[in-house]
Amino acid sequence: MCLRRPSVFAVLLTLVGVAVFCALGVWQLDRAAYKETVLSHFDRAASAPMESLAAATAERQRDAYPHVEVSGVLDASRLYLLDDQMRSGRLGVMVFVPFAPADSARTLLVNLGFLAKMGGDTTQVPDLPPIPQGAVTLTGIYAPPPLPGLKLGGNPLPREKTWPKLVTFIDVPEIATDLHTQVYPHVLLTDPDPHSAYIRSWTANVMPPARHRAYALQWFSFALAAIVMFFVLHHVKRDDTPDQEQE
Repeated sequence: MCLRRPSVFAVLLTLVGVAVFCALGVWQLDRAAYKETVLSHFDRAASAPMESLAAATAERQRDAYPHVEVSGVLDASRLYLLDDQMRSGRLGVMVFVPFAPADSARTLLVNLGFLAKMGGDTTQVPDLPPIPQGAVTLTGIYAPPPLPGLKLGGNPLPREKTWPKLVTFIDVPEIATDLHTQVYPHVLLTDPDPHSAYIRSWTANVMPPARHRAYALQWFSFALAAIVMFFVLHHVKRDDTPDQEQE
């Protein structure tokens, strides 16, 4: 293969492009390994020893999912329903209730779980089971709120005037403003209860490692494409037929 001499700019552009694409690919592989560690921590959280909410929040390690036991009072009069949630192919809501821990001035948002909407009317809020009154003790995983996804159209919370309030994503600062109180930055994912009407099947709030690997493959493909393009653009066809002498 015969190549014409490339310009300095073409060489530098190709080298920089390949280096950047490879770096992004390696970064995505690192993110995949990191997310596997996060998922491993989350999977072990439900069977981990109980600790207090104060201990879980005092020296919280990165990507730790403490298994918390906390006593206090649920505010049954102010519920937040996270709309458009799916479980096993069924559309429904996640029910969040403010909880006042006995040993804290801050409010803790408690995710009671998923309730499916019944019938063909997907705008109808499902019937909510009674919320326990008085002092209760809850156990669950202290974890970040659900990922918001695309915030198209904004959150309807500021426009909601009656309880329960329907929301399209959990914005903790916005809810703190709505409740006029300080709110913990993470929520409590309550432990499963076979006698509860709520479905409590929790997953870590992270992008799957497989998706990061797919992105890595994409970046490495870009690097390979840049190399191939460089050689294609600088390839010169060699004419193997000798020139005929003119008589």
